[in-house]
Amino acid sequence: MAVLEFRNVSKSFGEGTHETKVLNGIDLKVEDGEFLVLLGFSGTGKTTLINLMAGLEFPTRGEVLFKGKPVAGPGPERGVIFQSYSLMPWLTVQGNVLLALESVFPKMPKAEREATAARYIEMVGLSHAASRRPAELSGGMRQRVNVARALAMNPEVLLLDEPLSALDALTRANLGDEIEQIWERDRKTCVLITNDVDEAILLADRIIALNPDGTLGETFEVGLARPRDRAAMNHDEMFKALRAKVTKYLMDVGIQAKAEGSRVLPNVTAIHNLPSAYKAAADVPFSERYLEFSQVHKIYPTPKGPLTVVENFDLKVKKGEFISLIGHSGCGKSTVLTMTAGLNSISKGGVILDNSEVVGADPERAVVFQSPNLFPWLSARENVAIGVDKVYPKASRAERQDVVDYYLERVGLGDAMDKGAAEMSNGMRQRVGIARAFALSPKLLLLDEPFGMLDSLTRWELQEVLMEVWDRTKVTAVCVTHDVDEAILLADRVVMMTNGPQATIGRIVDVDLPRPRTRKALLEHPDYYLFREQVLSFLEEYEHGNTSKRADGATAKSSAGAAGKSKQAAA
Repeated sequence: MAVLEFRNVSKSFGEGTHETKVLNGIDLKVEDGEFLVLLGFSGTGKTTLINLMAGLEFPTRGEVLFKGKPVAGPGPERGVIFQSYSLMPWLTVQGNVLLALESVFPKMPKAEREATAARYIEMVGLSHAASRRPAELSGGMRQRVNVARALAMNPEVLLLDEPLSALDALTRANLGDEIEQIWERDRKTCVLITNDVDEAILLADRIIALNPDGTLGETFEVGLARPRDRAAMNHDEMFKALRAKVTKYLMDVGIQAKAEGSRVLPNVTAIHNLPSAYKAAADVPFSERYLEFSQVHKIYPTPKGPLTVVENFDLKVKKGEFISLIGHSGCGKSTVLTMTAGLNSISKGGVILDNSEVVGADPERAVVFQSPNLFPWLSARENVAIGVDKVYPKASRAERQDVVDYYLERVGLGDAMDKGAAEMSNGMRQRVGIARAFALSPKLLLLDEPFGMLDSLTRWELQEVLMEVWDRTKVTAVCVTHDVDEAILLADRVVMMTNGPQATIGRIVDVDLPRPRTRKALLEHPDYYLFREQVLSFLEEYEHGNTSKRADGATAKSSAGAAGKSKQAAA
């Protein structure tokens, strides 16, 4: 008998003309001891599915069963870990776990409760922080408390609703590994909701895709041996094949056809004298030093003395080159970007763009931030027009409008140009931010984790949009990211930074992959995983605080033969 079972379950919200169907005709069985991953993206009903399992919602049609009996409400046999932490801020780590134990096991002796709490706090590596309150903990530590609390209640089924999605990449990977180890030890039935393909494959016995129409999609059996090591998976042919298969399925069912666009960009000149049409951009001879970082330092004064955040950042970028800047949280990536944008002063050294020193902000350096910072009371068209009106002073009003409309159409917003920013999804707002940046005809495009707040499918779609528009303009670009696949997908070179403070360039990888690029094509390219191994090995080297640096910022040339020896080429 299945532990959890859905029989022809549908779920809608609202009534009549306001009814919204979220799940449709779900038939599903979760077996005892299974680790099932439901993989889907925003709007596919993932959280609703978990809420039905937990008894927090009830089906509009059909039934949800736990061990053959209808789910009538929440119960301690089904422990839930949500994306948000939901901790009591006035209680310590120990107090939060004890509170859960007292509610589920009111007759348990105090000494036993304290011993049980201590065991699970130790299991998630928080014994040293048992007396701290949530405000004193990092996001990853707070989520560990959530895990300890759920496990201490000893549920028969553990339901995980994107518990890692709010965490940085390194913390997310480490906590994912810990969840797998806990599952291996106790063999509880686990259901995980996620939008991360790698996370799904590393944890699951079985993956089921959720389709945008609220139905269950294809099932993927995961036959990889356990335990599954993230670094080793990069060399595993079964992992690569399954990763490509799942990714292709999700992109095929989830990404709408891109707007081809019929508008023509007028040949008007921006205030910084670059033709907006970027005519023959690909044919312009590359300058080896179009953008140059010369011994750049960033030093902040502190009560304990000067703190050097970035040290000796030295890099030459060719005209038309796309650079990805990657490293662990706190390594100074965004600091380098904001100094390049002129939004943050340079303490020592300098940044030269097209033979002029960077001093202060200027529309010749367009920035796309993680949050696009639109004016919510303006439409998409009006938000883009603000910058365009300033940088095309000699163009007619009609020509300026053509520039705005051209880029909005190119990013897939041809039918939503007059939609208010406040009415848009995060993905749509970020499209406006990208269109606004390109519409400025900048000499340099700066992207600061532009897709970091988006779900995976929206991120993939906008990466493709960015690559398509960039391929037409060949604007010199620097993109800060923590996503290894994004870094390789976008870049001609991946520049990897050492840990801070005193962060600097640790290694550079030349990404010699054909353009134009698509995610599907790269996953099938024989050298793709070799480049990926170079970046992963560097991040692994610095995972536990390695602070060794190369003074020369030397480049590790990536070829099929050299990439497999990346650790020998490490700084």
